[in-house]
Amino acid sequence: MTRQDNMFTPVLIGSCIIIMICFAVRASFGVFQIPIAEEFGWLRAEFSLAIAIQNLAWGIGQPIFGAIAERFGDRKAIFLGVILYAAGLVFSAYAITPGQHHLLEILVGFGIAGTGFGVILAIVGRAASDKNRSVALGIATAAGSAGQVFGAPLAEALLSVFAWQSVFLIFAGMIMATLFALPMLRAPIRTAKAEIEESMGQIVGRAIRDPSFALIFIGFFSCGYQLGFITAHFPAFVTELCGPIAPGSLLHGMGITTTSALGAVAISLIGLANIVGTITAGWLGNHFPKRYLLALIYTGRTIAAGLFIILPITPETVIAFSIVMGALWLATVPLTSGLVGQIYGLRYMGTLYGLVFFSHQLGSFIGVWLGGALYDIYGDYTAVWWIGVAVGALSAIVHLPIKETPLKDRMQAAAA
Repeated sequence: MTRQDNMFTPVLIGSCIIIMICFAVRASFGVFQIPIAEEFGWLRAEFSLAIAIQNLAWGIGQPIFGAIAERFGDRKAIFLGVILYAAGLVFSAYAITPGQHHLLEILVGFGIAGTGFGVILAIVGRAASDKNRSVALGIATAAGSAGQVFGAPLAEALLSVFAWQSVFLIFAGMIMATLFALPMLRAPIRTAKAEIEESMGQIVGRAIRDPSFALIFIGFFSCGYQLGFITAHFPAFVTELCGPIAPGSLLHGMGITTTSALGAVAISLIGLANIVGTITAGWLGNHFPKRYLLALIYTGRTIAAGLFIILPITPETVIAFSIVMGALWLATVPLTSGLVGQIYGLRYMGTLYGLVFFSHQLGSFIGVWLGGALYDIYGDYTAVWWIGVAVGALSAIVHLPIKETPLKDRMQAAAA
């Protein structure tokens, strides 16, 4: 294997370290839902809105940080993201009103944008060879899932010992520690001469006028809706609605004796299953049309979510749903980011994927906020869950007409 074709480069390893730690913290916010609401006597919608604002800020910040990375350098963009992320957590530890949490989650959201998929996957995509790119993107995405495996249970364990404010400070220290991986991120620029000669405005403008870009944008909305809602509300959902864990059962024997603990474990299981799911999706993306794979993933999510809410909610169905949904969880990310790079080129992949990711985060904002708002109105999550089923079905449909041929080739063919 040549150096160029080596899969596990320092760039990929460093990227995985950063995204794993940063996503571990991000995936834990749902665990804080009940402790913070109970301490201050807030409605469920108050802290839900804070998490929703975080997701929206992440989406707004993603194309901005993609552009910063492409203009000033990847590592500078990530450094800025780490500082904002840690600062948001530190200040949030001392926030005592909903408004303070809402404002500070903007900092956290921008911090996640600077350390998340938009910047990291663009680095990995440029550093990988054409042969390995889809799998490398899958591995980097799976690293985020690996963080999710231990993020929520770690938060649950720390909350049993420390106040939530102290846990926020501990997590801020973990985010700062990712700076030690920055020297590993030296990605080459793998772009065609024509891409280098064109400005960001030209390439971005051409992309957003392409109908396929609009379909990708729309399709990614439901991914964000489902992930945002489940990450923020599923621990509370399981805590309140799941049937009791029977003494003598396998879960009870493993020390999972409360539905609160099961809720944290469910998030962990989703992340664990998704490690396999994202790597598999990346591999499949090298061999099959990505639009069809994405349509299948969204169809699978829709069926899994529909069955889960129809059937009685028991510890067994929670575990089964977590594994199935986990296998499909971030499997959309290497395929969607790979689709963007394949169709529109690698030079401004960070910015273009950031624009698509805004749709994802708009969905996350609505899923998280609506989850809290409808819970306060109806006393359960049933309505918001069925909305997620509907938007999942929509995403499965809109991916089918996407044209995967590079845009420049289509334009040349049309001009001939």
